[in-house]
Amino acid sequence: MTTVGINGFGRIGRMCLRACLEKGLEVRHLNDPFITTDYMVYLFKYDSTHGQYPEHVDCEGDALLIGERRISTSQEKDPSKIKWKDLGVTFVVEATGVFTTLEKASLHIDGGAKRVLITAPSIDAPMYVFGVNHRCYDPKKGHVVSAASCTTNCVAPIVKVMHDKFEVIEAMITSVHATTAAQKTVDGPTGKLWRDGRGCLQNIIPTSTGAAKSLGKIIPELKDKVSAIAFRVPVPNVSLCDITFRVNKPTTYDEIKKTVKEATETEFKDIMAYTEDDCVSSDFNHTTYSCVFDAKAVIPQTSTFIKVIAWYDNEYGYAHRIVDLLKYMNEPDSKNVHQVGEDEDDD
Repeated sequence: MTTVGINGFGRIGRMCLRACLEKGLEVRHLNDPFITTDYMVYLFKYDSTHGQYPEHVDCEGDALLIGERRISTSQEKDPSKIKWKDLGVTFVVEATGVFTTLEKASLHIDGGAKRVLITAPSIDAPMYVFGVNHRCYDPKKGHVVSAASCTTNCVAPIVKVMHDKFEVIEAMITSVHATTAAQKTVDGPTGKLWRDGRGCLQNIIPTSTGAAKSLGKIIPELKDKVSAIAFRVPVPNVSLCDITFRVNKPTTYDEIKKTVKEATETEFKDIMAYTEDDCVSSDFNHTTYSCVFDAKAVIPQTSTFIKVIAWYDNEYGYAHRIVDLLKYMNEPDSKNVHQVGEDEDDD
């Protein structure tokens, strides 16, 4: 049986806990060095974006109580000192955003965990997007892996569908991304990327994204054929990706819609959705899909030069793919197991 521990109880850590409980996984332990158990209760119970949690949430000593469940907690800064084995945890979701390399994430293995899934891109851990390349996972080699980013989880299914059908020559991605906890509410100093220090409530902020490099690892034949940029905008949740393709095989607006719709009903069922409704970003809050294809926003400039739009809940949808990948890693289909991307070296 898969037993889960979560390291980091920020936005993604809390959404992963929700997704684990929704999908029936047993979460045994939560660790966050900066959040006490009673504060975990408050943060999990009340959420300004996703609403109040529907079950009773409380604490007893260092245990978080959710409905009839009892989850132990700790505030340890060093992952190697978390006794995952003693806590009955086999699988750790590394959600701090800090321990994203193989070396750092492997500290959980030192503590007794069998496998670690990083909820961020990694410069050296194999990356998998559920629904696209997750069957490449090899349990004999992949003790520490990355689930890539929320943006990569959005674009990878769309890009794969377009590439399989029309043969993508090159593509450009623009991510219009909701604000995140790492941003500043008012102007302040921040490292080398000065624009990242500007107030997130007053500005549209251009920034970088590793989605293009990650995509080249997820779909190797598109390596160096995709570029990407991101804009952070003042909304609390739900983002979109504007993807412009140049394809080898001529197509039409109707054929693109038909191709994507069929994919949402077959290969990418429960991962990708299709809509022709006149939706806006808030309509996709709390969606569990990796991406929702907006059929009315398709622009076929020519038969081989095409723009598409996909919406995604960058918190909850991403958390559900993390949990799907976690479940697959513990029950892999041995007939489909093979390893790719062992020379991955950057985000």
